[in-house]
Amino acid sequence: MNRLIPLLAAFALGATAVFVGDRLTRDDVRAALRIIGLEYDTAEIDSLLPNLEDFREDYAALRRHDMPNELMPALVFYPFPRGFEWPRESHAPEWGPAPEVRLPDDPEELAFYSVRELSELIRTRQITSEALTRFFLDRLKRYDDTLHFVVTLTEERALAAARRADAELAQGIWRGPLHGIPYGAKDLFAARGYPTTWGAMPYRNQVIERDAAVIRRLDEAGAVLCAKLTLGALAWGDVWFGGKTRNPWVPEEGSSGSSAGSASAVAAGCVPFALGTETLGSIVSPSTVCGTTGLRPTFGRVSRDGAMALSWSMDKIGPICRSAEDCALVFSVLHGRDPADPATYDAPFNYDATRPLEGLRVGYEAAMRARDYPFRPYDSLALETLRRLGVELVPVTLPELPPIRFILETEAAAAFDELTRSNRDTLLVRQIRNAWPNVFRAARFVPGVEYVQANRLRTRLLEDMQRLFEENDIAAYVAPSWHSRNLRITNLTGHPAVVVPTGFRNGKPVSITFTGRLLDEATILELARAFQQATDYHRRHPDWLSGR
Repeated sequence: MNRLIPLLAAFALGATAVFVGDRLTRDDVRAALRIIGLEYDTAEIDSLLPNLEDFREDYAALRRHDMPNELMPALVFYPFPRGFEWPRESHAPEWGPAPEVRLPDDPEELAFYSVRELSELIRTRQITSEALTRFFLDRLKRYDDTLHFVVTLTEERALAAARRADAELAQGIWRGPLHGIPYGAKDLFAARGYPTTWGAMPYRNQVIERDAAVIRRLDEAGAVLCAKLTLGALAWGDVWFGGKTRNPWVPEEGSSGSSAGSASAVAAGCVPFALGTETLGSIVSPSTVCGTTGLRPTFGRVSRDGAMALSWSMDKIGPICRSAEDCALVFSVLHGRDPADPATYDAPFNYDATRPLEGLRVGYEAAMRARDYPFRPYDSLALETLRRLGVELVPVTLPELPPIRFILETEAAAAFDELTRSNRDTLLVRQIRNAWPNVFRAARFVPGVEYVQANRLRTRLLEDMQRLFEENDIAAYVAPSWHSRNLRITNLTGHPAVVVPTGFRNGKPVSITFTGRLLDEATILELARAFQQATDYHRRHPDWLSGR
């Protein structure tokens, strides 16, 4: 009888003993060939059958090895094409003049102050870190029943860190702009002493007894971790084991994902900033829906040590904030080489808030002018704002996107292979076709040769993107956050992007995305900062969150 599945995926479905004493047949091979779209004649099949038996034995032995999620492959994605020139200039970030800020009469107004403003209040001793931390802990507790953005409050740790920050300041020690600033972290980052649930029922009691690299870096900068925030289960969507995270602008709707809680909590004024991650839109999408500003850095800029792995060649970590300036402040602490993550490297962050934009050549996706889509009126106004700022706008055409998205799905299936084979994937809340359990199973049918071929085409895509910047002589370009292939292309190539709000459509935030050259987060953050100085969309917040 023709068994259809055996060759490619029986073990993937938990059938680790299906072939004990059972040899593969010609029909098995023909069925597998149908799945991968190839055809061999009978002699060829007979010749390869012994090889396939050897492979099966290797697969069975392979699956007896313990491979935790944190174990990385020996292959490391390198996003820099041939001929790429690393930046030669290196200088400390230039933040520009500190804002003049006073403690408001109504403390509730602090909820929507920027990191830079809160930092000045702490530095000038107008408020203590402990008082500010208690304020944001109270808001997290107050609004979580409606927005469902908290997995675990880290209150004890937060208050201890805040008191330490205050004590240091009393001794004249100031660690920098994040000293004493509360924040939240997507609950795929390990934090010693607290669960790290990855938003998924099978891991809701998981405790990883160490801090992720980004948590350590923020600790060293004096920041105060207040909460582990929600993510869609295993970093997809906004549905986690505790329900659906809500959009502060429209609480009856979800906040998108997968950095669902990070964007929701920042938009609701419940933390000044939060850590998110993106593999294929998980910073850009919730930032768009919630009206926050999000930075997705160049692949490899920020260490992923201690973070859940979904796709080793695509996962990126970045901040979700109220402004581009705040994103720059946080990123200046996060980036850098970490031996624990072989994809990381040292490269300068030459941010300069005082650099003029006059004459800066910035591309825009030509399709923005040529077709209709829901965000088009807002994107057009954003382009006009940039033109008024002195930017020279240049139409560009994005390269074609080859059919290689299954790179992500294949790596994700490997990252959660044990979950699939153990059948614990049935514990995940979402069990539809377009959800991880089904995607993990389907990805087991991707042949290794096609995975390698897809990555070869990815190399060509990297070269196409390099030509886009060089032939058009542009420092950055603007594209729709949605309704464009830009999001998929740049997540595959690892280019940095900043997403900023550009208005409201039917009462809901909309956004646009600035994409930069590899390693050049500085230019797109400067560009986004200038745009935000000329507009006020990033300063708006839902009225119902302003009072007690």
